[in-house]
Amino acid sequence: MVEFGLIGKKLSHSFSKKYFEQKFIYLNLTDHFYHLFELKEISGLPKLIQSHPAIKGLNVTIPYKEEIIPLLNGLDDIAEKVGAVNVVKVEADKTLSGYNTDYYGFKKSLLDWISPGELKALVLGTGGAARAVCTVLSDLHIPYIKVSRKKQDDILTYEDLKTDELFLKEHKLIINATPLGMFPEVNTHPDFNYELVGPEHYLYDLVYNPELTLFLKKGFTRSASIKNGYEMLHLQAEKAWEIWSV
Repeated sequence: MVEFGLIGKKLSHSFSKKYFEQKFIYLNLTDHFYHLFELKEISGLPKLIQSHPAIKGLNVTIPYKEEIIPLLNGLDDIAEKVGAVNVVKVEADKTLSGYNTDYYGFKKSLLDWISPGELKALVLGTGGAARAVCTVLSDLHIPYIKVSRKKQDDILTYEDLKTDELFLKEHKLIINATPLGMFPEVNTHPDFNYELVGPEHYLYDLVYNPELTLFLKKGFTRSASIKNGYEMLHLQAEKAWEIWSV
């Protein structure tokens, strides 16, 4: 038996279980299993590993992409650069290696959609997913500003976006790296003035469920180009499988 799983605090929205179970069927891996592990605290990880001796890999989601790092034995270069982990490989000796495939998935899906050109970006959110997004933007030489609910150095607030229209006029790529709009909270969305969005804007939502979030709907009604996180999710999942299979 070979086991894999997803760790997070609330996993009712999970895409991973169905995705990997279908992959196991397709590859005729009848002894492979994928579980959802809801952890109240990341400190429960060692006990989880101990109680599942056949586990070979884990996906990591909200809110543990950063909190998990001190519990790992090492990080690959991208995960270290990003400062967040969404994939863990459990080695034969039970050492834990951290990777970030969000970086790979976001970068490829973004470049499949746009040509960076002279674009500037607003990154909504400051969590683990936002870290991967910001690292990709830096590597692609796309200037960006982070946006959060709380005022911090070099981070705008949503109120700033409302009081100074130049931010939305000058930053044509707007990336939602928050859980806002994700099922079941489908009536939530990042709070800024969508009237300032137009055909020259690109709205990318890392959320994939529902397919069309309120953030994307509002952008679409203003004739902006829109994209959800479904392709990114597939790309990062395939990269995770590649890591686990080596």
